[in-house]
Amino acid sequence: MSTKNIMIVGVGGQGSLLASKLLGHLLLTEGYDVKVSEVHGMSQRGGSVVTYVRFGEKVYSPIIDKGEADFIVSFEQLEAARYVEYLRPDGRIVTNTQKIDPMPVITGAAEYPAELVEKMQKLDIAVDAMDCLSLAEEAGSSKAVNIVLMGRLSKYFDIPVEKWDKALEACVPAKFLELNRKAFALGRNF
Repeated sequence: MSTKNIMIVGVGGQGSLLASKLLGHLLLTEGYDVKVSEVHGMSQRGGSVVTYVRFGEKVYSPIIDKGEADFIVSFEQLEAARYVEYLRPDGRIVTNTQKIDPMPVITGAAEYPAELVEKMQKLDIAVDAMDCLSLAEEAGSSKAVNIVLMGRLSKYFDIPVEKWDKALEACVPAKFLELNRKAFALGRNF
């Protein structure tokens, strides 16, 4: 099996590290060699955060180069657009349609780009976009956007839902497990 590459991109505090932990745990239990590399920007100040997850028969490096990502999982539209050059020509973006203004927009120095999902689709990029924040709130917490995205990503893997659930059990505190199961299901079945 060739190595598969997933980039998880977002803004600090959105739960991208839990998402990468969940994915890494699942893939390890499936028998893959897995490398996870967390690249933090100004995560404590709402800056860009990137996590690389690579898996296959044997993975030698945790880093994903431009043009190598099979999937980009994005917690926010602008982050998806920021990393689009890392996507393979046949890759897919799974993104939340939520917009989080970066500092230049907050200060008035720039405007948030309009119609980012549509612009990416016009570039012939496969984009699976949905309002993960609303689904997370429906599950019981706005903080569950990460698990909604993992549920959506699971649609593209030939791994039974029961195994994703076992990974949730292993990675999520018991008191939040049911909420996260609901968030995962809402994302998967959207």
